Amino acid sequence: MPFPTTKLIQQPLLMVNLPTQTDPPLSPRQTLPTMYDLPSDNPEEPGLPDEFHFLQPLLLFLTFQPANWNPELVFSACDLNLYYDVNHPQWYKRPDWFGVVGIPRLYEGRDLRLSYVVWQEVINPYVVVELLSPGTQEEDLGQTVQTPGNPPTKWQVYEQILRIPYSIVFSRYTNELQAFQLVGGHYEPMNMIDNRLLMPELGLSLGLWQGSFRGINRLWLRWMTLEGELILTPEEEAVEAQERAVAERERAERLAARLRELGVEPDDVE
Repeated sequence: MPFPTTKLIQQPLLMVNLPTQTDPPLSPRQTLPTMYDLPSDNPEEPGLPDEFHFLQPLLLFLTFQPANWNPELVFSACDLNLYYDVNHPQWYKRPDWFGVVGIPRLYEGRDLRLSYVVWQEVINPYVVVELLSPGTQEEDLGQTVQTPGNPPTKWQVYEQILRIPYSIVFSRYTNELQAFQLVGGHYEPMNMIDNRLLMPELGLSLGLWQGSFRGINRLWLRWMTLEGELILTPEEEAVEAQERAVAERERAERLAARLRELGVEPDDVE
């Protein structure tokens, strides 16, 4: 479908010294900048746009636990620079949240990431989530086009360059969830089943949940099992464990009281 033309602001270039190429040429992994050269910090983009853009990606981060993958080979990030083009190593996008499977949790198994550099990592993200805001809505929904001399749009990067299988867009203002799956090289709208987006390759589903997270009760986007059960955050797991312990103690107390009614001391029962 035709998209209206929107002028995009060119992202600032990072000064990177590239090594001299050889004949035959070396691989991009050996010649192009690494995450240490291409960090996430950018003085032109200070801070996050609002508190929701911190809390919602955090909930996705805490509940992204693909059932079909070893947890040590699962990585996800919030607001981390994603460098995607070996021919333009300064270009990047910054998804609100993205998840990768088949890659070590630590960079090369030893360090926390400063950014995600695809020519170093080799594996592209599997799912990306963007949170709509008035300033990014058109680009997040693929309604902008690349202009000469500027980097490709976010939609182009996700669909045509990185070929990310799932692209999700959620609006906190309308609570509308839009999802796109890569089919034949192009994004097609996904159908929801039981109000959830099923991703069987991950053993997960993604849906909307009304509840309290970090003391804020609203409609949240969060990961669930394929059957629709919530994947608990560490805080929720701790509360559930405490509730189980209380229930078990109360059950034991009721049993002890009943035994005493029958004239039996609980300590005498093996």
